[in-house]
Amino acid sequence: MERAVVRCVPWESKLTISFTLDGSHKHILRDQTEELGKALARISNNIIKAQTKGKKSKKNKTTDTTTEEPVVRLYFNGDFVAEDSMNSDAWQDGAVLHVGDTKYKIERNPPTFTTAELPASLLAGFPVCPKFEIEFGHLKDCVFKWYKESFSNAHSSGQEDCWVEAGSERVFIPSNLDIGLRLKLKCTPGNESKYGATKELVSTGTVEAGPGVCTFDNRHMYTKKVTDDLTVRVVSYNILADIYAQTELSKTVLYPYCAPYALGLDYRQNLIKKELSGYNADIICLQEVDKGAFSDSLLPALDAFGMDGCFRIKDKQHEGLATFYRRSKFKFLSQHDVMLSEALTTDALHSVLLEKVSTNSTLKEKVLQRSTTLQVTVLQSVSDPSKTLCVGNTHLYWHPKGGNVRLIQMGVALEHLKRLIADHHSGTLIFCGDFNSTPSSGLFQLLCQGSVSENHSDWMSNGPEELVQMELRSPFQLTSACGEPAYTNYVGGFHGCLDYIYIDSQALLVEQVIPMPSHQEVTTYQALPSVSHPSDHIALVCDLKWK
Repeated sequence: MERAVVRCVPWESKLTISFTLDGSHKHILRDQTEELGKALARISNNIIKAQTKGKKSKKNKTTDTTTEEPVVRLYFNGDFVAEDSMNSDAWQDGAVLHVGDTKYKIERNPPTFTTAELPASLLAGFPVCPKFEIEFGHLKDCVFKWYKESFSNAHSSGQEDCWVEAGSERVFIPSNLDIGLRLKLKCTPGNESKYGATKELVSTGTVEAGPGVCTFDNRHMYTKKVTDDLTVRVVSYNILADIYAQTELSKTVLYPYCAPYALGLDYRQNLIKKELSGYNADIICLQEVDKGAFSDSLLPALDAFGMDGCFRIKDKQHEGLATFYRRSKFKFLSQHDVMLSEALTTDALHSVLLEKVSTNSTLKEKVLQRSTTLQVTVLQSVSDPSKTLCVGNTHLYWHPKGGNVRLIQMGVALEHLKRLIADHHSGTLIFCGDFNSTPSSGLFQLLCQGSVSENHSDWMSNGPEELVQMELRSPFQLTSACGEPAYTNYVGGFHGCLDYIYIDSQALLVEQVIPMPSHQEVTTYQALPSVSHPSDHIALVCDLKWK
């Protein structure tokens, strides 16, 4: 018996009936409240039109084009379904549609892939993570079968048996033996009770050789397993947005030492996905995340490795912040993102700070022009619901002479976090990001020592025309979990420590800091990014334990 799929959901006024007749796919849209008889008549009319059109197109125009009307009826449990029934009631799962001599078993709302795509770039030794969106099903109940060509260009040759089965997991890692071969994935959507129609995907290109040893391979030796319930592994990483990597400035001035292909998004995403998945982290905070890279690459990949994610795009930008968390260890409670410049001017919480900033119009204008954002995600421990984390993620103003702006941005961020934790009882603070501040900066002093004085040199970071002097105090007792690495950013013209994972030292202690790549690994190709490292920054990774 053939299959016909009916999609009927209460929040839409129409239903769809899809089936194949004589090699032609029929997709019929009808009102749910319409009588069944009208829908059956439309199916019959569509078939007559198609048959008549086919006859007219034949060379002999004198042929009789009259077409006998096919009998179209719907049965359920062997009984004829009354034609005055409403469509929404008539098209039941397991009903049988008769179209002439052809019978179709009705599948109502079966599991269905609405999106199923393979990535464009495939590298040997790197995980291939398809993008899936499913309706009426769950990815954990789906069936996956991977195949590779039996020889190069076997698929194009049209030969039978040109595919060899290669795997049965959601993620497939091709080997060096697969270089030059295409991949095929047969994926069957499922739920707890049934399966839907299988989709077949064939890669557009072949598996290419990977870069060999990467800067993160040795680091993965320390992160082979997911941590226990008392430990939280945290990653903070500026992954270099594609919109910045692909500029002429980047290719010729910032990263002239990097092979052009290694700056490409597809290539770098392969490395990023392998690096992140290999850390087996519980919380990942990313900066400079392209909107498309989040939805099309990172979210599907990290979902396959047991993580969910939140994205916050910067205002008037194409990149933003992403925070991922392991589903088995944390439950998402709430999100409290804020654009710092907007909060400064609209939230009464910052009125004193705004008043001081407003004494210098030049500085105020510069601060208000920035789209710098604070992403805040509140998570609850699955194993111990009494434990909650407030995870902050930010990327502060980049300019080397912008220390004064960054201090003001941090002043807003700290007050926002303080109120959030007080009002929502949202627990322990972990504050990650690219703070664009070295350990000698006023910002580092503010966070780790609790205050920065009005005489700190950072208030003069861009000269007297932007000078506003004030004391700032932090409401938190924070420490840099990864200490003060020699550098977290290493490019041709600069290297320094700009990235941090700040933690509440009253509630958390550092169990392990994953060693940074060696200087030799970082400089193998002169600087970062390179063919073996996807960003100009280096990920910070540490294991934290509740006190």
